[in-house]
Amino acid sequence: MSLRPTPGRSFQVLWVHGPTRHRLARTVRPGARARSGTPAALTNLMNVLLILCMGRIAGVTAAETRERLLRAAADAFARQGYDGTRVADIAAAAGVSNGALYAHFGSKAELLVAALRTHGRQLLAELFAAEPDRSITELLLVIGRSLPRRRDPCGNLVVEGLAAARRDADVARPMRDYVGERAAWIADLIRVGQADGDIDAGLSPAALAHFCLLLVIGSGLVTPDLHAVSDQDWSVLLGRIAAALAPRQAQTGAPR
Repeated sequence: MSLRPTPGRSFQVLWVHGPTRHRLARTVRPGARARSGTPAALTNLMNVLLILCMGRIAGVTAAETRERLLRAAADAFARQGYDGTRVADIAAAAGVSNGALYAHFGSKAELLVAALRTHGRQLLAELFAAEPDRSITELLLVIGRSLPRRRDPCGNLVVEGLAAARRDADVARPMRDYVGERAAWIADLIRVGQADGDIDAGLSPAALAHFCLLLVIGSGLVTPDLHAVSDQDWSVLLGRIAAALAPRQAQTGAPR
């Protein structure tokens, strides 16, 4: 934020903040009062900016503050559920004020989906980093084998987001976008596997992506305490499914 003098001894208040680069500019003359008789417009604007910026931790960048909020939100939503979590709970856990939270995220729903995107990307990046030469089929198998025993916060977040979306239109819109992004990402992986000859090119990437989404979301709903299956049996089943997705030549050992 800065104050710039302009002709006539007035001041222009400029504020640039956050990853979306919000910008406010207003020219205020000393001694000016709002039409309603409230304090000068400069004072009013300064109050708004203070509300937005208060609570920032000294020496912590905006990006670091955002990351604190995302971690706190993921933990709170996973433990307390979406409806049971207040914005104030997340802000307090992150060590910032409510105003600082709203400077980064416009709503609790926006924060939920942002947490999903961040933690989902992190988990996938870790999988790729572990074995970068792994084929797409092998990568999907690794993810699939972990589903019955998964305990990552992202799985709980997905369930909370989908449940809240059934009741709240403000959550439904960003969750629809999020699920669409995940489906598109999986479909792109399928296409890479088809181009590499690991997956039958005659299969629909969109249909396979939908199947994968059903497995992932279902694993978050049917947890081991509700119904358990042995790791070996689950792994054998997934192996059979993966073999069925291979090109026909690979299945039969003969040309089509």
